[in-house]
Amino acid sequence: MAPKVGLQLIVYGARPNDDLAGVMREAKEAGYAGIEAGNLFSMCGEGITRDAIAETGLAITGVHSGYGDAKDPAAIEAAIAYLKAVGSKYYIISGVAEGEGMDQYEKAAETFNNLGAMLAEEDIIFCYHNHNWEFTEFDGVKGIHRLCELTDPKFVKLCIDVYWVTIGGEDPKDFVPRYASRAPYFHFKDGAPGTFTELGNGVVDLPGAAKAAVAAGADWIVTEQDSSQVTPLASVAFSRGYLKALGL
Repeated sequence: MAPKVGLQLIVYGARPNDDLAGVMREAKEAGYAGIEAGNLFSMCGEGITRDAIAETGLAITGVHSGYGDAKDPAAIEAAIAYLKAVGSKYYIISGVAEGEGMDQYEKAAETFNNLGAMLAEEDIIFCYHNHNWEFTEFDGVKGIHRLCELTDPKFVKLCIDVYWVTIGGEDPKDFVPRYASRAPYFHFKDGAPGTFTELGNGVVDLPGAAKAAVAAGADWIVTEQDSSQVTPLASVAFSRGYLKALGL
């Protein structure tokens, strides 16, 4: 089955807080099947969120939050309740360490194993989202590979951000197969070091990444662009068109 294609709402800045329905209408107009953000019940209100979902028919691909939430029982409980309420199953955490030693990854591995096992009991899939700093080497070993070595593939999956894999110095078409058994969820982003662009306008080998993601059995491929020089609608429509040209 082909992956579903979603949209991370970050390109809209703060607008979803005040106009979630309008943003979701644009996502649907551009051809996306779902959207990703933080906990929209907390950001926008439960009623507004439910109404926007009902109006557009878009899925919530998952909820994305930072490393601090992985150790916050209240945040985890709220995320579980939210995901169950909106019919989603992916809880995504990013940000273990930046410029710190390997021990940060080793400590995080224990946290993620415990969290992943607990979420699995709730039928929720835990995914770790990489940036580029996880590809820093410590005594010849990269943080991301040590993290994967120490985490249980049954309970700790990956949200592979192919842009940050590239900026980190590896090729997505090689990285993805290495972790294919734990790669249900992807962020497709493009650009060059320090810049972000619409898909297909940067340095990322997106055709290779797409082929690898499909081969890995990806459930969701989510377009993510932190900022754009054009309107958000023009940006997300362009990127969706690019993915359609790749057969997604």
